[in-house]
Amino acid sequence: MSEGWQCLGMRWSAGGPGLVWHRAERGERVSPFAYGTGLGIRAEGERSCVGVRRGGRRTGCPVGAVIGGRSGSAQCGECARLDRSFSVAADTNAADPRPYSVYLAWFGPGMVKVGITAVERGPVRLLEQGAVAFSRLGRGPLMAARRTEELLRTALGVPDRIPYAQKRSVRATLPPVEARAAEVAALHARAVALAGWPESLERAECEVVDHSGVFGLRDLEPVTGVVSELVAGGVVAGRLVAAAGPDLHLAGGLVVDTRLMSGWRLAGVDPGAPVTVPVRPVAAAGGETQEGLF
Repeated sequence: MSEGWQCLGMRWSAGGPGLVWHRAERGERVSPFAYGTGLGIRAEGERSCVGVRRGGRRTGCPVGAVIGGRSGSAQCGECARLDRSFSVAADTNAADPRPYSVYLAWFGPGMVKVGITAVERGPVRLLEQGAVAFSRLGRGPLMAARRTEELLRTALGVPDRIPYAQKRSVRATLPPVEARAAEVAALHARAVALAGWPESLERAECEVVDHSGVFGLRDLEPVTGVVSELVAGGVVAGRLVAAAGPDLHLAGGLVVDTRLMSGWRLAGVDPGAPVTVPVRPVAAAGGETQEGLF
């Protein structure tokens, strides 16, 4: 968290989560997180557009647009459009030659979705989404994987997106590992038995991977509040106990969605400092208002 470095949010890798930083003349660096350690940051200046990352390189926003504190994206409209102009997620890069996996992701009882990710990314996409457990369903060319995704989504009656408010509300009360693995396995069996899979999409055997250890979810406290935005001079501090998807869970039940950190320049402060950013309380039953972040 050095002067002049802009935060780009959280990045997951096989080694765990970390905050990504960018500086025009220095490129990117990552600050890894360690559970049980203190976290203290203060937002400085204005939140500005992070520009566009393409081919492993980042191009800054040409107008240095200022971004609102509550937005889940730290890109201005023009940079976001440019980003999506060559994107698998936006179906604007259908010629991608890489093989893709179709997966089944489990976030909590009854919270399941089907999606696709490039095989070379391994489990990173599932970590980014906060999937507590998952299994691959098959692999093949991009368009075959996309058609299979739509087939399974309709046949299994699962959504294409689950709000993070719902995901984080159940992380402290998850059923045992065996129970969630059984739910994934049952849906996997239904999925691979369906007719209509593209011939070029190879089915995969069920192999449930559980991320609760990677996320640090054991003995997690229920969520009591969620940071709703960062503000200039505002402080977020506490002891980091877990992380899942873009969320950081602090001791006492406070959650910070790191997408709200993206675009800010952050200075380090004492982890014991009081929290001075706006916090949205969460009811005991997990009734959080979504407010546009997913």
